[in-house]
Amino acid sequence: MAIGVWISLFAYFALMIAIGVYAMRRATSSSEDYMLGGRALSPKVAALSAGASDMSGWLLLGLPGALFASGLGSAWIGIGLLVGAFFNWTLVAPRLREQTVHYGNAITIPSFLANRFPTQALSLRTVSAIVIVIFFAVYTASGLVAGGKLFESAFAGIFNFGGMSDYAAGIVITLGVVLAYTVVGGFLAVSMTDFVQGCIMMLALVIMPAVVLFGEGGGGFAQASQTLNEVDPTLLSWTEGLTFIGWLSAVTWGLGYFGQPHIIVRFMAIRTLKDVPVARNIGMSWMLISLIGAISLGVFGRAYAIRNGMDVQDPETIFIILSDMLFHPLITGFLYAALLAAVMSTISSQLLVSSSSLTEDFYRLFLRKEATDKECVNIGRVCVVLVGLVAAVIASDPNSQVLALVANAWAGFGAAFGPLIILSLMWRRTNGAGAIAGMVVGAATVMIWIAMGWNGSFMGGPGVYEIIPGFIAAFIAILVVSSVTADAGEYQHIER
Repeated sequence: MAIGVWISLFAYFALMIAIGVYAMRRATSSSEDYMLGGRALSPKVAALSAGASDMSGWLLLGLPGALFASGLGSAWIGIGLLVGAFFNWTLVAPRLREQTVHYGNAITIPSFLANRFPTQALSLRTVSAIVIVIFFAVYTASGLVAGGKLFESAFAGIFNFGGMSDYAAGIVITLGVVLAYTVVGGFLAVSMTDFVQGCIMMLALVIMPAVVLFGEGGGGFAQASQTLNEVDPTLLSWTEGLTFIGWLSAVTWGLGYFGQPHIIVRFMAIRTLKDVPVARNIGMSWMLISLIGAISLGVFGRAYAIRNGMDVQDPETIFIILSDMLFHPLITGFLYAALLAAVMSTISSQLLVSSSSLTEDFYRLFLRKEATDKECVNIGRVCVVLVGLVAAVIASDPNSQVLALVANAWAGFGAAFGPLIILSLMWRRTNGAGAIAGMVVGAATVMIWIAMGWNGSFMGGPGVYEIIPGFIAAFIAILVVSSVTADAGEYQHIER
């Protein structure tokens, strides 16, 4: 491996850790500082932090891999996400920023729900914290799988010592760097590193497709389109070969946004309510550019591979393969850093949200009600490490697929929290019993759907993405249970 690659990677790792140390000196004195950055994020940091923590390794591995394998039909996932993100910023962000302060200055999603529905506070905090920790362990594992695949593909044979595979070494190194800056600097470190990582990711997704198309061996749009049409004309079709169920399963990924704790917590931390529209515009612009880049990479990367006789065994590694083939080692190292940025930005956010729930909604609630802020910060750091280790165990199978793991966790959160967040912010008749019913029904429906294999094949036809039945079931459960268990004490008027 060329020295230039290592120079770029070490520079990236050093920058992340330096940001963590800087954040430690600024915002780790209290629980609100460590877990929410003191509610002082600027619009640009909040926007790119939400985007980078959202996209994860699937943006550079999973999504291009799906498009590489099946063509433009898989781009509907990105379109659904773009629409979902816009409505998340428009409907949820301003209301959540305002109401988390109004209802007891809540610093976690479980504590907001408990304050919003006080008659079921204990049950809500417990159930929501359990859901968060379970699904984030899986979600975090998907990021570690991406890190493992990078090291397995790009650094083959370098880390084979003491019986450790390159894949396992990738998991260890990725998790180690993330833990270093997350444990030390908390939410502010995570958000600031997300901002830097978001810039790196977007730049990589502009550079890579441009070089693949117009660099040596690319041939431009016309040649790439001709190549793909000769192999399989459906690769350039948005609809051919795509069933209605397949299309619906793709676009409904956007429903998941309303229930992703690691994303919506950024709305809680933004500096002021007036900053939300600015952050939305920045975030949506970043997302649009990044998704266009990822889609172009997958489709035109397939054309490049065909024209140059490349044998790509795992479509999810096309970004890694092209980074190594097409660029100077210093640029290759930068592109590897972009992939690690996508992975680490999401892992760090997920670890911190899981840690926050374990600290605030288990430790402080059941074990040490009188715990000081300093004690909770330290317990939070321990919890970050513990959740990271559990995720590493889940990610230990080298045959794991990034997109599959992300899809399961995304659906779990989207169904468990999405309808509840929307209705708790926008329908004042929502009550505690309905909230619990929606959360349990949504999470259970997703897990049953996955266990029965209905996301792969349903009633003899194509599979239905589990977020669809989960989201619908949870929404109905909240409406029905809240209506039949009316609790006037919880119909609190929400000032707008």
